[in-house]
Amino acid sequence: MPELSSPPTWWAVARSEEVTAAKPLSVDVGEQPIVLWRDGQGQVRALEDRCPHRRAPLSLGCIRSNGWIQCGYHGWSYDGASGRLTEIPNMKDKQKFPALYKATAFVAQESGGFVRVTIDQAGDVAHADAATPVMPLSGTVHVAVDHGQYIAALFDDPGLLIALRGIRFTPYLMSELHVEDGWLCMERSCQWRLWHWPAPFSPEFPATLLSATHPVTGETRLTLRDAALHELFRATLAPVPAARGVTAVRWRAVLTPAHRRLRGLWLGAGNPLDVHDTVDAAALRVLKPSVSIRGAELRAQLQVPNAAIAA
Repeated sequence: MPELSSPPTWWAVARSEEVTAAKPLSVDVGEQPIVLWRDGQGQVRALEDRCPHRRAPLSLGCIRSNGWIQCGYHGWSYDGASGRLTEIPNMKDKQKFPALYKATAFVAQESGGFVRVTIDQAGDVAHADAATPVMPLSGTVHVAVDHGQYIAALFDDPGLLIALRGIRFTPYLMSELHVEDGWLCMERSCQWRLWHWPAPFSPEFPATLLSATHPVTGETRLTLRDAALHELFRATLAPVPAARGVTAVRWRAVLTPAHRRLRGLWLGAGNPLDVHDTVDAAALRVLKPSVSIRGAELRAQLQVPNAAIAA
């Protein structure tokens, strides 16, 4: 009887607008370097960011007019769909090249304004959120904290990682961390800045932040609601483990029309979200694990390997 394979893990390694046909983009998933670009049809292509010839980064090369990527070291060209070596300078066009020089190709898909890549062998399975609308506000930051610590801090104190104009996150939860449709979900109580006493001195929490976090990738959907349950703001944070213990965070966000209601005006216009590119190390050191403990328990129940987030 054949073994059942687990679904592929999709990492949001870039925002759609970062990947162009003008210049290759270097990203990584953990210690796996990947080069992204668009071919002649605008399709995103992803190869291992190493030329099989002399291991030079393909991201230092160029994109040819026919959509192939060309290594900048010796000019070898590769097809993005298969990774096949297609041309070597000064050799016949019909020359057959050995499979030894085939670059590793990864499946890439776009959804919700993100380019997602899977490094799993079962990567021909379509991503479930392919029709997700694109939120207009976006950015990319790199944080010198490893992926597992980043997700734990997001659970325990999101204020260490993000700021939302006019909003004070509190340590109090309206709902404990739980599993919904395979995602880790909770609802955190919030206050409007300059409107209420600080959280320890007030029983009123006129806003809540709902979050849903993927148990493997840590990709997190955020929704800010007021006391009447009107959605004021939505965002997606997509942290990806990068080389040398760094976490690359791509994000997209949108203010909803409901934010124009009285208290929602505190969010202002434009972009109210600040995704920090640095973390207060002193505050992180003394942060007591709380929600992250429950997160580890739920991930164990979902049979997510402990190393999955840090992979």
